[in-house]
Amino acid sequence: MTQSQVKTDEKKQHFDDIYVAETPVPFKERILDELQYVSDDFNRQTFDRLILPWVKEKTADGSPINFVDLCACFGNTTMATLNGMDYQAIRANWRDEQACQRVDADRRFPAHTTGIDISGNAMAYGESCGLFDETIVSDLNAPSAEDRQRVDSAMENADVVISTASLVYLDPETVNWLVEAFARGKGEGYMLVNFLNPFALDKTDETKRALLDKLEFVGSMASRHRRMSELEQENYPGEEWSLLEIWVLRRRG
Repeated sequence: MTQSQVKTDEKKQHFDDIYVAETPVPFKERILDELQYVSDDFNRQTFDRLILPWVKEKTADGSPINFVDLCACFGNTTMATLNGMDYQAIRANWRDEQACQRVDADRRFPAHTTGIDISGNAMAYGESCGLFDETIVSDLNAPSAEDRQRVDSAMENADVVISTASLVYLDPETVNWLVEAFARGKGEGYMLVNFLNPFALDKTDETKRALLDKLEFVGSMASRHRRMSELEQENYPGEEWSLLEIWVLRRRG
């Protein structure tokens, strides 16, 4: 099995073997189950409070929005925000190799979905089960010229971008490029992003400055993310939970 080449903070657990699996079942068993990865409940709550009313109004005539899941992995946060599924529903949907082949909940609003991730297997899964309408497989920290153009266009044309528990894997230069691409898009648009605590705090601060420099802050909340692995608890003595800061930002008018 090949490795995903995800850049991970040295104190944070590596999940490379899960990211390159062919289905989300190992992700479900080792992350959702064992580490109680509950954060998508809070991502959905924040999305519903700060973005969903605008999305419902924009799609009232049946026109789809452009919805981008950046660093999507197997698409659990798209399932939460687009399909309205909670933690338990996602776990049930991914309970085995057969069940995960379809998404057990309809989309809550019309959308053209684009998944972007370094894992070709995760993107192939997302398309095969109908979660993503389009996918881009790329190492965003070192994209080819063609990949960079495709990602740049997807970000610029997006109405909604979600990037959850993933910015920690991106270089500051990459974050700047992606935020700039989204910011220059025309019309109102929203971005939901996560910051993880206690990992890579200096990079988190730099990422926040980049976001605030180019986008308008809308709102936020703090929540649990998942339980720390044994390795992480050794690296951060006394800590049992990784925490999450969820931000929503929008394009400036």
